[in-house]
Amino acid sequence: MIIMKTMEQIEKMRAAGKILAACHREIAQLIKPGITTWEIDQFAEKFILSQGATPEQKGYHGYPYATCASVNDVICHGFPKHEQLKDGDIVTIDMVVNLNGWLADSAWSYSVGTISEQADKLLQTTKESLFKGIEQAVTGNRIGDVAHAIQVYAESNGFSVVRDFIGHGIGSEMHEAPEVPHYGPAGKGPRLKEGMVFTIEPMLNTGSHRTKVDADGWTARTIDGGLSAQYEHTLAITPHGTVILTEL
Repeated sequence: MIIMKTMEQIEKMRAAGKILAACHREIAQLIKPGITTWEIDQFAEKFILSQGATPEQKGYHGYPYATCASVNDVICHGFPKHEQLKDGDIVTIDMVVNLNGWLADSAWSYSVGTISEQADKLLQTTKESLFKGIEQAVTGNRIGDVAHAIQVYAESNGFSVVRDFIGHGIGSEMHEAPEVPHYGPAGKGPRLKEGMVFTIEPMLNTGSHRTKVDADGWTARTIDGGLSAQYEHTLAITPHGTVILTEL
């Protein structure tokens, strides 16, 4: 069942989203060759706590960190590590902020130093595909319209769309209905209505869309070692239009 949110609840989620967006803005200034994703995770946790919020991912089904940090061929759910990031790497930082019981979720991919032309195109296309999906996230459209727009744009630029991990409803729980895939036919799935809040979070790969999971049970990688990137926003469908809750 899709849980509709009141405008008051949406505003509470927007407040959480502003903290999350501010944290990403600070992280963008930190990322350079030599820093570790462990250091980024420690910074993010301290930042979130300093704003009177908590990192919702920490402890979720036993997940031990405040962020997911996914480097190069890691698609999502990568563990923060003590290895230094190198010039040419790409890294996705994903986190969920809980402010007074209401959540916001956003992931951004970052370049480390000077990256390859292919990696740069991957990041740009992934971000653009997110906004192609957001353009379709309006009252009266269906989830499939969002998914189809993302897939068409990604594949027209030579990248594949991950199937195994998708967007989701969110509110006082991290994962709610509806499921929000980033591939598939238009005109399918639940119709978008005022009060719906959900994430769109396309993950694009340079090679195959297929995935594999490490022995830790969390870290998901590309099956062929290709690069992967992800951009994610939390959105609300309101009487005043679609609102991105995870931007300043």
